[in-house]
Amino acid sequence: MNPLLHQIAADTHPPRVPGASGKPTLDTWQDAPHNRWAFAHVAEFVPTAPIPHRAAEESMRAVVGLDALKSLPGVRSRLEESFTDALVVVRDGEIVAEHYRDGLHPDGVHLLMSVSKSICGLTVGALVDEGLIDPAQRVDRYVPALAGSAYGDATVQQVLDMTVDVDYDEDYRNPASEVQAQDRVAGWRPRLDGDPADTYAFLASLRGGGRHGERFKYCSAGTDVLAWVAESVTGLRYPHVVSERLWSRLGCEHDAQITVDAGGFGFANGGISCTARDLSRVGRLTLDGGLVDGRRVVSADWVRRTVEDGNPDAATGSVFHRVHPGGAYSNQWWITGSERGDYYAVGIHGQYVWVDPGTRTVVVKFSSCPEPVTEEWNRLHARLFRDICDATID
Repeated sequence: MNPLLHQIAADTHPPRVPGASGKPTLDTWQDAPHNRWAFAHVAEFVPTAPIPHRAAEESMRAVVGLDALKSLPGVRSRLEESFTDALVVVRDGEIVAEHYRDGLHPDGVHLLMSVSKSICGLTVGALVDEGLIDPAQRVDRYVPALAGSAYGDATVQQVLDMTVDVDYDEDYRNPASEVQAQDRVAGWRPRLDGDPADTYAFLASLRGGGRHGERFKYCSAGTDVLAWVAESVTGLRYPHVVSERLWSRLGCEHDAQITVDAGGFGFANGGISCTARDLSRVGRLTLDGGLVDGRRVVSADWVRRTVEDGNPDAATGSVFHRVHPGGAYSNQWWITGSERGDYYAVGIHGQYVWVDPGTRTVVVKFSSCPEPVTEEWNRLHARLFRDICDATID
């Protein structure tokens, strides 16, 4: 077994982070302060696979900086206080502001965590456009191995909207939770005796009550179910599906990468890393109705359904609803339900793609916040992004 699965190799020298004790391990790499280094170096200690890109026509540009946001007082301190690793602001299709903390640069990749889910949602959308997936069909029609699991009798659309009745604890700090078990299977944490052999076996083992479509239940496993469906209908490994249907069509400057488990399964729910500039293209894709430089990547109808058709009642009572009353989760994206019509992709510890149609602004933020998720951090980021979108760009 690769020794990097247990301890970062001895010749790896992460920079000292204030308060850190020793090198990050599979037990500690997601925790502060180790995550300040680890989120930008995932490939050094978790197996990854590339998501190839098609080279962009433009060459690498110099860092734009934050001068264009000088109308927004205190923006630098707000970025520092929110543990920002990188920020890219796109207005009307052009990068107008960007910032990288020491140790990161424009061609450096960073872990997206659950922003990876929204990439999966767009990839599935492309397969729906091709007629390879019907969202109204049951999952076990496409993946017979999931028959009898929590997901077998759910529709693909219910999985996309996370309204599947599944027994799954998403508590990132609870060692007994299913989300930590899935991390272990994915190679993100040390394995325990009795853990399933790979993600395929883990997903097939999940159970639920079968009352799908009634209530929003955030569950990372659902995204990996979607990835399995994508593999089944294409005959390709998930990283190759993302490459063919999405990444290679965005005009990205760099390959993305994704962590893979012992069975070769790409960790669709949180394992993608890429550059901030390339991720901004994902936001631009949705803002432009599924087009990139006039090329169709995903249908305008899929984008419209994503931002308009979510059911706000399903998320009633959730932390998300306390921050965004009337908001909804749709096709693996978060829809705020505000008058602005803004929506976003988000990952724990502060990874974001924020899209504001009214100002035609996309904001990408990479972070290494100490806690995975809190209501306070959600509110802070929403205020920051809306202030950036409303800022006069000089």
